[in-house]
Amino acid sequence: MSSIAFIGLGNMGGPMAANLVKAGHQVTGFDLSEASCAEAKAAGVAIAASAAGAVAGADAIVTMLPAGKHVRAVWAEIVPAAKAGAVLIDSSTIDVESARAVHALASAAGLKPVDAPVSGGTGGAKGATLTFMVGGGDDAFALAKPILEAMGKRIVHCGGAGAGQAAKICNNMILGISMIAVGEGFALAEKLGLSHQALFDVASTSSGQCWSLTTYCPVPGPVPTSPANNGYKPGFAAELMLKDLNLSQEAAKAAGAATPLGSAAAELYARFAEAGHAGVDFSGIIEMLRKG
Repeated sequence: MSSIAFIGLGNMGGPMAANLVKAGHQVTGFDLSEASCAEAKAAGVAIAASAAGAVAGADAIVTMLPAGKHVRAVWAEIVPAAKAGAVLIDSSTIDVESARAVHALASAAGLKPVDAPVSGGTGGAKGATLTFMVGGGDDAFALAKPILEAMGKRIVHCGGAGAGQAAKICNNMILGISMIAVGEGFALAEKLGLSHQALFDVASTSSGQCWSLTTYCPVPGPVPTSPANNGYKPGFAAELMLKDLNLSQEAAKAAGAATPLGSAAAELYARFAEAGHAGVDFSGIIEMLRKG
């Protein structure tokens, strides 16, 4: 059993902290939301009065926060309060520059930092089936891995500081692009008189096959568990996809990489969100694509 601090107990962090409790760890959490704290407390998480208070004496610290600026601010608070040699795990999805900055901050204080963003959404968080993409040194990864295994089913060490964020950003750029492609395919099929099932049966077993089609099909019917069968209730909200696509474009600009489809996908998701659909599952963009 380890003593673990968990900062950020929202839709993702709350279930992740609960799974650490289920795995037998002693978990102390903190969140600015009283409702999130109450829900986490009901799951067995002790609630601290502050982030710094939560991390005092903890062997491991996990943060799950909205953006790079929040991670920078919270780590600036908790690093001085952390136990010597503690492993710090940031599972937020943030920009690579911020990830590397907090790595440097923690390392300078003698702590063991990793960036470990996740894939799998709220379902994966609740079911402890997340994929973690991890960046950091070998020694820090070795300390973090048993903690991550209580919250996920696949743990991938992607490289040094910031490599986990880089992998997450690239993966979700691919996902955003592929969902638009699948949506356009079904929208065209509808106008050509082809049924959803017919296109699915062909594309899912031939060269059009991809996760956006076979696991998260954007039309109701072929994949009963996809959000399309539940009014596009997220899942993974369009605003979160837009966040990740914007991060990919910031990274591409900084690296001098050409990502024309990533740029186009970001523009389309921005239009979708601005039209009032930010909270809709990202696969719901097919409804905008149908209109042109």
